[in-house]
Amino acid sequence: MSDLRTFRPGGARVVAYGVGVIMVVITVVIGLALPDEIYFTPAEDVTLWLIILVVLVLLHGIGRSYVRADDEGVEVLNGYRRHRIPWSDIKGFAMNTGAPWPTLVTNDDERVILFGIQGSDGAYAREAVAYLRNRLQS
Repeated sequence: MSDLRTFRPGGARVVAYGVGVIMVVITVVIGLALPDEIYFTPAEDVTLWLIILVVLVLLHGIGRSYVRADDEGVEVLNGYRRHRIPWSDIKGFAMNTGAPWPTLVTNDDERVILFGIQGSDGAYAREAVAYLRNRLQS
């Protein structure tokens, strides 16, 4: 039986999706509240909704981030970029006091930010890093 653990950002995830919903609601409410004399051309409408779509895609990238540890290694999804690092290639995990997120350090001294674990999540983040360090040592 494999040991699988997934860590996702707490506060950052809530903020990302919350901001997305609020942004769309405010845009619609303001658009409906405008007097009839004020109108947008089709090009302006398309531009506005494309900008909103880009922002929503970026916010979703924050919300979907995760760090997953299994028997094979660590899978990191930072926004839209995925890393798969076997345990044998991992040198350690670093998270200094006040750091926004931990960093995975490979044997080649490359670093991968673990955006799915947010330092602002406090004890949850410390426990996640402790778990990853323990898995590496075992």
